[in-house]
Amino acid sequence: MDVFIPKFKLESTHNLKNVLIKLGLTSAFGNANFSKITTDVPLKIDNVVQKAFIEVNEEGTEAAAATRYPYTPTSPSVEEETFLADHPFTFMLMKKNEILFCGIFQG
Repeated sequence: MDVFIPKFKLESTHNLKNVLIKLGLTSAFGNANFSKITTDVPLKIDNVVQKAFIEVNEEGTEAAAATRYPYTPTSPSVEEETFLADHPFTFMLMKKNEILFCGIFQG
């Protein structure tokens, strides 16, 4: 099977403070005791920001690579298929059934 996908680079930044507060993690943003992390100065978390980045190009990705290899079918011949991703698609990078990264490419 031939798979054709466009080169792309996606970046996202998300402020998670409000989400974490809604989930009940409120003390970390107030007077939490972080003395097991440091005793030098009192700590208070001001914000939590998540940044994500992925780039897919001719070389592959840092997390995964695909290789096409020739084979000889042992059953009756099957017509070779081509997948052309010339439309929006969802992608996932996985390792051992764990989703490491997922996103939507809208081109």
